[in-house]
Amino acid sequence: MRRFAVGVEAPRVTLKLNRGVPAVQVESITPAGQFGVQGGDIITAVDGVQVKEERSMALLPSLRDSMRDPREDGGGGHDVPSSSTRRPARLWSTGVVPYEAAWRLQRRLVEDRLAGQGVDTVLLLEHPPTFTMGRRTLEAHWGGDESSMSRDGFSVYRIERGGSVTYHGPGQVVGYPILCLQDYCAGPKAYMGRLEEVLIRTLADWDIRGYRGAGLPGVWVGDPPAKIAAMGTHIRRGVTMHGFALNVTVDLMPFQRIVPCGIAGCHVTNMTELLGSAPESAQVTRRLADHLAQVFQMHW
Repeated sequence: MRRFAVGVEAPRVTLKLNRGVPAVQVESITPAGQFGVQGGDIITAVDGVQVKEERSMALLPSLRDSMRDPREDGGGGHDVPSSSTRRPARLWSTGVVPYEAAWRLQRRLVEDRLAGQGVDTVLLLEHPPTFTMGRRTLEAHWGGDESSMSRDGFSVYRIERGGSVTYHGPGQVVGYPILCLQDYCAGPKAYMGRLEEVLIRTLADWDIRGYRGAGLPGVWVGDPPAKIAAMGTHIRRGVTMHGFALNVTVDLMPFQRIVPCGIAGCHVTNMTELLGSAPESAQVTRRLADHLAQVFQMHW
């Protein structure tokens, strides 16, 4: 049995296993917590963590990959330099997570970095149907009827990131890098450019040509342009949070309720619409993790 340090603090995290085996519901994980994994990805030991049995579900391969001993495959990823030349970072991915829980976790991780504790972390997740409103959101961008959204099953959050309103839902992979910015690039503009590069490289793995819009954050495809990835960040005393959202198989109908990103006439698309078939979100998540490591010179 190998043991893999996880080191994620969260009030509630579900670990999901992929072969019809029992899963566990994690109530708390301490920074020193470790998971022991053996025998077909079955979790056989959880040290220092309170758990309870849960129904069987499917584990994101990206989470298995993030727990794999990097000595088994030379560090993971494609064309990634040796881990000895790169900054260590932590990758955390568990599929669909309620927005409030992920937001709370981000804030906690930021506090740790500001206190000089922990390590840089990237969260790659999906959310239940949720609208988030950044600092530049106007009532005209979403209609101002929060009660109607709630009745229709959407959560609504006003948050500290830049940008306007956007939609998150299953089939959209969101990335939240919690990084000490000065260790990776010159400033916010360069940081946003690197996130866009990660997204463009990921789309290219499916032969989708993504590009940057003039003066518009995010990644676009086609002509006329359609937005396939939204971006919005917040930087607190040099530590980043929030990040990007890549539309993989996400339902596009909820975007019709808003002015996406506050851009009038903005058409939104997803990878399924472009490819004519649905890619697996787990595969997209793995490629995002690979390209994040490449572009930001990190190793998981």
